[in-house]
Amino acid sequence: MPLWRRALLAISGLMGAAGIALAAAGAHMGGENLTSAATFLLIHAAAVAGLSASGSAMRGQGISASLLALGAILFSGDLAARVFWGERLFPMAAPAGGIIMIAGWLSLTVYALVSRR
Repeated sequence: MPLWRRALLAISGLMGAAGIALAAAGAHMGGENLTSAATFLLIHAAAVAGLSASGSAMRGQGISASLLALGAILFSGDLAARVFWGERLFPMAAPAGGIIMIAGWLSLTVYALVSRR
């Protein structure tokens, strides 16, 4: 398996673990931001794992998986930072993460429509 696919699978595993941890923290501490962060990480961890583990060509799927991972990490990281540190990761981190996730899903759509495999 190529290095980038392995890296994306590892990242998806970390995203899943962080999602579970944030869900537990949100349940015990109470907090919409932690619950939202957990949900986005868990959903996108599964998508990134699926895209990375598939046996087909990686170019289009790899771009989509990379965008989904980056966007979810930025978005969820910013929400968690607000709870744990009382401040943002950086200005516009959550909106940028959201836009990157949207771009990831749209890039997957384009890949599916133009792919000949």
